[in-house]
Amino acid sequence: MTRTAWTVDASHSSVDFSVKHMMIAKVKGTFHQFQSSIVADVNDLTTADISFNIDLSSIDTRNGDRDAHLKSTDFFDVEKFPTLDFKATSIVKTGEGEYEVTGNVTLHGVTRPETFEVAFEGSGKDPWGNMKAGFSATGAIKRSDYGLTYNAALETGGVLIGDEVKISLDIEVHQQA
Repeated sequence: MTRTAWTVDASHSSVDFSVKHMMIAKVKGTFHQFQSSIVADVNDLTTADISFNIDLSSIDTRNGDRDAHLKSTDFFDVEKFPTLDFKATSIVKTGEGEYEVTGNVTLHGVTRPETFEVAFEGSGKDPWGNMKAGFSATGAIKRSDYGLTYNAALETGGVLIGDEVKISLDIEVHQQA
């Protein structure tokens, strides 16, 4: 297959995260609004151009008060920094259909390189003849690296919110005509 343009099918994709809460449990959430620009040979991502954009105001942790707090100036400050952006800078094949994708993550006005493990899940035509492909990705970032340092000390020791945020994506794309 040659390099072609692909678009994320948001109705068949998810962008999820988890972070430690009170050092004893995990809070999970998702972002409902995201988009991408991908030009790739899906069978060999090493030459792909990949950018990804997440609308931070679409956060959903299944708790409206917490979501509002995460959108506030204590965390994302979505009025000033409405998106998380990713632009791939290096893609290395690590196995059959497996890659390390490194790129610049911009969050809260800070840009840093981050690496994600990406797996090609397969490709094929849907019942209407449209070419589709699937990918999964995992990685982690530190909130403090992006100036997201809001926290509270616990009387039993430790902090309310963990620094590491684990990220998981399941993405289905369709080939542009």
